[in-house]
Amino acid sequence: MTPAQHAQGHAVIIGAGHAGGTLAALLRQYGHPGPITLVGGEDLPPYQRPPLSKAWLQQAMGTDDLLLRPASAYADQAIALRLGVRAMAIEPGSRQVALNDGSALHYDHLVIATGAAPRWLALPGGERPGVTYLRTMEDAQALRGHLQTARCLAIIGGGYVGLEVASTARKLGVQVRVIEREGRLLSRSASSQMAAHLHGLHAGQGVEVHFNASVTAIQGDSPTGITGLRMADGSRLECDAVLIGVGAAPSVELAQSLGLDCAGGIAVDGEGRTAMAGIYAIGDATRRPLAGYPGLHRLESVPSALEQARRAACAITGRALPAHEAPWFWSDQYDTKLQIAGLPGHGDQTVLRGDPASGRFAVLHLRGGQLCAAECVNSPGEFMAARKAIAATHCADPGFPSLPPKAPPTP
Repeated sequence: MTPAQHAQGHAVIIGAGHAGGTLAALLRQYGHPGPITLVGGEDLPPYQRPPLSKAWLQQAMGTDDLLLRPASAYADQAIALRLGVRAMAIEPGSRQVALNDGSALHYDHLVIATGAAPRWLALPGGERPGVTYLRTMEDAQALRGHLQTARCLAIIGGGYVGLEVASTARKLGVQVRVIEREGRLLSRSASSQMAAHLHGLHAGQGVEVHFNASVTAIQGDSPTGITGLRMADGSRLECDAVLIGVGAAPSVELAQSLGLDCAGGIAVDGEGRTAMAGIYAIGDATRRPLAGYPGLHRLESVPSALEQARRAACAITGRALPAHEAPWFWSDQYDTKLQIAGLPGHGDQTVLRGDPASGRFAVLHLRGGQLCAAECVNSPGEFMAARKAIAATHCADPGFPSLPPKAPPTP
């Protein structure tokens, strides 16, 4: 492709989530003058998903507040929105994307940003209306409706989304039971110290947590009603609403149909390129390299999606690439803000900074004496220092700051 063709090419983005919506805006901001089309399966333009388990769920923000940018901004920037339609097939030879409304789009640059979907849990009774998953606005609307009438919400899965919903439900006065098949919370994504702290936090708010427990059926006294869960040990837990949160699987079907490496996510390079010319992939659907961490990694994270969108936009427009970022994540539960820098599972030593009983502390993860991750509770300064240290591959000591004194409570 010549430079002129490169500049004028049609960029088609499949997936109107945080990654796809951000990429569309950045392509125009970075000077791409050719057509840009954003294809999304939902009827809404790109919106934030993290508040769906928190502020939006408790009606502290409206739907318009979720939008990444006003719908009119896409027309103003000559970005075509094709909402409520899905890509069904990609023909790389003719550079065509077939949509489920019977139309087709020609592309010069194609970006797959299809995200991830909740892992389905096949259970008798799992089709009852009071059972929800949480990924989309439609899911959140259903869950919000259940929380307005439910006395007890059962959450199957002790991951971040489930714990955030537990926090919101308790604020709304709903009893909560969390069922976790492992022996602790967040067994794949947090340290044992952090998991224990969050368990104590939820227990202190009246949440029941059942470890080493499995559900065999969702029971009800009518085709629509829910009365409880039948457990693998023969016991029964009462509830009248259920949220299933047992992880998410990357949506890789389109990429897989092209013969791309999709084991655990679509394999891409640091700029989002797949092994097929002209085709990129970004966001939760991908596995990508991370500076300082061996191998390819799939991150379910808004910061990761934004970084990938920036780097792919630079690669498509020929702009200089930004520096790689250290991965980071966050979770809000009750009045606790957890911020994580780096990947905790890659350390071989942990160091505790501060006192968990104070509600302000950090768990530092070292690998070979170097800081590779930090889990920080109500400690934004510690978190920012960790991000910088990890990005610069600095050692944790000396020079890593200690926690400042906890501020007194506001009268």
